[in-house]
Parts: sequence; structure tokens; C-alpha cells
Amino acid sequence: MHDEKMDKYMKGTTTVGLVCKDAVILAADHRATMGTLIADKEAKKIWEIADHMALTTAGVVGDNQALVRLMKAEAALYELQSRKMPVDAAATLLSNILNQQRYYPLYIQMILGGYDTEGRVYEVDMVGGITPKKYSATGSGSPVSYGVLEALFKENMNVDEAKEVVTKAMRAAIERDSAVGNGFDILTITKKGMTREQVK
Repeated sequence: MHDEKMDKYMKGTTTVGLVCKDAVILAADHRATMGTLIADKEAKKIWEIADHMALTTAGVVGDNQALVRLMKAEAALYELQSRKMPVDAAATLLSNILNQQRYYPLYIQMILGGYDTEGRVYEVDMVGGITPKKYSATGSGSPVSYGVLEALFKENMNVDEAKEVVTKAMRAAIERDSAVGNGFDILTITKKGMTREQVK
């Protein structure tokens, strides 16, 4: 869905998600822009929702942060009542929340990634469309990142191989999109938990 009114909001960011053997890798740059102004060089764009899943965020900051807070609360409530929320259940919940807002949409584009019985990545659009993916990219640098992902992705890559592909996809976007930059975070999610690292 293309909305010309949204173009002014969707100017920056590159986020990437990828499923590999025994893990999910998420990445996002640190630059936040307002037109040609670099408004923030240390923006957080990967948010932990629970200890086994996270969201990458692109679009309007306030809309993304509101959804992150809501999803964190829902995941905590789910865990209090039974067990850890499955990643596909979180994707369905997020889809329903966004679809209910379709006449007053939230200006977001997200990747939900997590590991329960296996690694899972879902691409989420502003009106609640969810698509399971082996790899995904969002934000203004996504066309460049997709070119790298499509060329280098292989089934059952190990974590080190997957991180190398994600790093190349992020660096390509940084090289070609002025709204993307100031380094990036890589979040690795396995059945043992999460690790975050910063790449300059």
C-alpha cells in the first residue's frame, strides 16, 4: 500500500531480520532524521519485547514506542497467566492491534523476530499485514539491503555466517542512504536468550 502522505514520515532507517540455524538475527542503524537534519545519532530501533523476542522499528517514533510498550505489557501478562508468548501469537496480536487502527493508522513498519521452538521472523505493515519471512528489511535503506540479502542468504547458515550477511546488508544501506548511519546494533536471539552488540 502506497500513501503519498506517508512519504514525509518514511525518510530514514534500515532494519534487517534473518532466520538462521538455531537463531534469529536482527539489526538496525542508529540515525534518526528530520528531513535533512540528523536529529539523533544514538536512536534505539530494536526493542526487546520478552527474553525471547524483539521488534525492529521504522517510521514515526511515537507510534513505534507506543506499540512497543503495549506489546511488552501483553507479553508479560501472557507469561503471568501461562507461559512465554509464542512468537506467532505475538505476530497475530500485533496484526490485530494495527488492523483495528486501519482508519487512523500508526505510521510504522516493523520486523518481529524471536526464538521459541525455532527461529521466526515476521514483517509487519501499518495496517496489520504480517508475513513470515526467512529474511526481511524495512525503512528507506531496505531496497539496498534486500539486494545483499537476496544475493547472500542461504538456508541453515550458522550464527557467524548470518551475522556477516546482516552486517553486509546494513553496511550497503549506510553507504547508499544518507538517512541511515552512525553505526548499528545487532541482536542475536537463540533458545538461550539474547545478546546485543554495537557495530561502528
